[in-house]
Amino acid sequence: MTVLRTTTLLGVAAEAALAVPGVTGLHPRLSRRLAAAAAPTLTDAAPYRTSPEAGIRVDRAPDGSGWHIEVRCALAEGRRALDIAQNVHDRVGAAVISHLATLDAVAPVTVEVTVTRIAPGTAGPEPGRASPGP
Repeated sequence: MTVLRTTTLLGVAAEAALAVPGVTGLHPRLSRRLAAAAAPTLTDAAPYRTSPEAGIRVDRAPDGSGWHIEVRCALAEGRRALDIAQNVHDRVGAAVISHLATLDAVAPVTVEVTVTRIAPGTAGPEPGRASPGP
């Protein structure tokens, strides 16, 4: 049952993180990217793509008392990274807690957000800020 919940929590967390304005994508850890690259590839010419869930790591606390969620995300340029990361933290935590509540499996949830990069040219100015002149 833990495996099913972990898989489901990956999707819930990924969906919540990607819904945050300013998040351009989720990035897997290096170990996961290397493992995927070493795996046999399909014969088609489609470029290698990872699922959004690959940028999320869900672990049960060692004592079984809750969940730890790690989110690795890329952000849009031109926005405050701290604000976006805090929004990701809050939304992912709320989504996972809500999902656990629907399963009658309420448990403490900790969320760690790591910004892996700032994607250039992917967003306009922050709301309320004028763009630079010519």
